[in-house]
Amino acid sequence: MRRSNYDKFPAISVGDADQCAVGWSAIAAQLNGAGVICIECYPGVDMERLEAELLREMGSRRVFEASTAYKSPDCIRPMLHQFLGDDPVFGRMNGLTIEDWLDETKIASMRNEIASLASARALVIGTGASLLVPDADLLIYADMARWEIQMRFRRSEAGNLGCNNREASFAEKYKCGYFAEWRAADRLKKQLLPRADFVLDTNDNDTPKMISGESFRTALESAVHRPFRVVPYFDPGPWGGHWMEEICDLPKDAPNHAWCFDCVPEENSIVLGFGAHRVEIPAIDLVFLHPKELLGEAVHARFGTEFPIRFDFLDTMGGGNLSLQVHPLTEYIQDKFGMHYTQDESYYLLDAKPGACVYLGLKEGIDQQKMAGDLRLAQAGGYMFPAEQYVNQFPAKKHDHFLIPAGTIHCSGKDSMVLEISATPYIFTFKLWDWNRLGLDGRPRPIHLDHGLANIQWDRTTTWARENLVNAVRPVSTADGWTEEATGLHAREFIETRRHWFSGTVLHDTRGGVNVLNLVQGEEAVVESPANRFPPFVVHYAETFIVPAAVGAYTIRPHGIAVGMECATIKAFVRTGLTTQG
Repeated sequence: MRRSNYDKFPAISVGDADQCAVGWSAIAAQLNGAGVICIECYPGVDMERLEAELLREMGSRRVFEASTAYKSPDCIRPMLHQFLGDDPVFGRMNGLTIEDWLDETKIASMRNEIASLASARALVIGTGASLLVPDADLLIYADMARWEIQMRFRRSEAGNLGCNNREASFAEKYKCGYFAEWRAADRLKKQLLPRADFVLDTNDNDTPKMISGESFRTALESAVHRPFRVVPYFDPGPWGGHWMEEICDLPKDAPNHAWCFDCVPEENSIVLGFGAHRVEIPAIDLVFLHPKELLGEAVHARFGTEFPIRFDFLDTMGGGNLSLQVHPLTEYIQDKFGMHYTQDESYYLLDAKPGACVYLGLKEGIDQQKMAGDLRLAQAGGYMFPAEQYVNQFPAKKHDHFLIPAGTIHCSGKDSMVLEISATPYIFTFKLWDWNRLGLDGRPRPIHLDHGLANIQWDRTTTWARENLVNAVRPVSTADGWTEEATGLHAREFIETRRHWFSGTVLHDTRGGVNVLNLVQGEEAVVESPANRFPPFVVHYAETFIVPAAVGAYTIRPHGIAVGMECATIKAFVRTGLTTQG
């Protein structure tokens, strides 16, 4: 069995232990001298626990909960419904802000009550707290990872903001978070992080950690000038496999592991190391505070404070086919969902068993109406859609690269391990056929046949797919110890990918745009700065890492047990006038 050296808990060393307060007692000691304390909370933070622990440590202090200034659930739900609608998965992007949850009359009443306190010893806590007391003596931002929020949704430990729906389904709560409350909370977060006095890590209620706002901002300034990894997370699925269990050293306590999100800053977190202490914050905080240094001028101008490149794993080794699916065209996602760019993607094969395949593009001469009719029969139940009659099955082997511009019907087949390289709008998948199986909850997964049929590009048939989407590899350059190849993506996609095979040192340059890489062959490599601008950064097989635009020149070479062996990386970057070369 292969020895795993995959790091599941990467950290960025940024400071000393004495910069981090650990535990409720230490945190309260740093806050207790202030008069009006505001703790702005990201939705999902356990405010009951936060309030109880701080009051236990800080003694008598008048508490004002931001939630008491919210509109009633009967007012909030219609406000949300206009953007969420009735679809179980999709809503519409919008401009909601946290102010939209608040009642102006209740705000005025609470402010008057706080102002009337003789001792002015108030604790104002919750999502929207900073809007109630904009001139508080101390502003603490209580943050948490998006993945932990999802876990709390699943355990019915959290509901949506002001909705009193803790017992609602995970899908309902996630949809509301994705399309509404997280967007609104992020708009407020962008305003507060540059001036917060403290940042509080609330991922672990038993061991919270707090750093000063100055330490937080200094840490992010350091992080954005060096390569780094986000914290990956893994999840089972109805088609999941078992490759990651071995390669990523995962516990065998789940039926399988289908997904790994290894570079989705909107969902992943980063860990900041202060001596032996670890402070976990959402990776999107780095995007918000340092978009130009991280993304580069041209990418920031195009995407704003969004990280446009996504790397994730799809494991079907010993599992099943993914759902047969298609992603929306740009105009469709703009018109229907308010997103300004769509999910173009590609499959890079990290591994595959003999007989593995990728379903990609339509066969020549099919009858569109008959295919649509067969899909509707299958959706109605009791009929197995004959996918092989309509969709190409291209053989798949290790290091193959399949390009999937939006509108192309596709899915990964069983017994393969895919590194998915894509644009970031990651929930906009229109399932057409799910192989007549149930989700892990025992229920059918949502099918979006009308959306899917409206986006399939029927002219992307066998010959076109083979010529344009399958292993479109061309040599770029070669030197002593390395070779560079372009592997895509398709001209309709804004991401460019380059593969480097190397046994020596390869010189890279961000050329003013963010780079995302994965070590797709070789046990270990080291990323270094020719000018010693950051410490050597070691990466292991299958690990994804980000090189911020501000890094500029960097090198990669085999390291440790990989010295003398051939390694390979796949690198992705946004095609712009400033980043045309790898």
